[in-house]
Amino acid sequence: MSHTIGAPPIARLGSKALKDRVLPGILSGEKISALAVTEPEGGSDVASIRTRAERIGDTYVVNGAKMFITSGMRADYYTVAVRTGGAGAPGISLLLIEKGAPGFTQTPLKKMGWWASDTAALHFDDCRVPAGSLIGAENSGFSGIMFNFNRERIGMAAAANAFSAVCLDEAIAWARERRVFGSRLIDQQVIRHKLVDMAMRINATQAYLEALAWRVGQGESPIADIAMLKNQATRTMAFCASEAVQIHGGMGFMRGTKVERIYREVKVNAIGGGAEEIMKELAARQMGF
Repeated sequence: MSHTIGAPPIARLGSKALKDRVLPGILSGEKISALAVTEPEGGSDVASIRTRAERIGDTYVVNGAKMFITSGMRADYYTVAVRTGGAGAPGISLLLIEKGAPGFTQTPLKKMGWWASDTAALHFDDCRVPAGSLIGAENSGFSGIMFNFNRERIGMAAAANAFSAVCLDEAIAWARERRVFGSRLIDQQVIRHKLVDMAMRINATQAYLEALAWRVGQGESPIADIAMLKNQATRTMAFCASEAVQIHGGMGFMRGTKVERIYREVKVNAIGGGAEEIMKELAARQMGF
């Protein structure tokens, strides 16, 4: 991937001192980092965030809240979007806030899916952060967030299509084993056609993904296509998860099956990293509509 899309904000924009202090632990897996952008009042409208950071001498004093933050409880470092300037995108900065900072607390949230990761609400009450924890230049954080989102959306698309492929594999295996009315499920035309429909969508999404990955590797930043790819991949996942559960019948509704777990995690993929509706509008604007 290109430098702009492949690197997270700390690596891409952070000072040498900040990177030297933080990145070794993250890259070795000894430390965990989290991105904190979404707020209780909204998430997709990044330019309207309210969490405020006021610089007083060599310290930023942060007040506000973040919501639905992945790894919000267990992370060691948080890249937090804050408002340091006026209204809109030009007033946004990025701060690195560490767990345990005075005035920084977290509240765990219970989710439908994604149980393998924790999600939390973050609270900043006169949280004091050293000025050296600024990531990039003050009031230039919006572009860093957007670059990170493009990277995240490609990764989410790849994961969603991989989940779709798992659904297909599980459905095929079940259909070959399960018998109904004296024959295997896969001997029924309606089931075979469901499997073909799943394969068609998976193959089309994979081709789109690989074409975009190549373009990004060549240094392009195809924002509209990245947005459309994310929607294509999450819609493919939704279709394949639903059909796989249907093919499994009652067993598809039982905990412990892969398709049941994937079915529970469909919606978070269609919302996280940019909701489907926002992706359509972003693509439309990028295409000049």
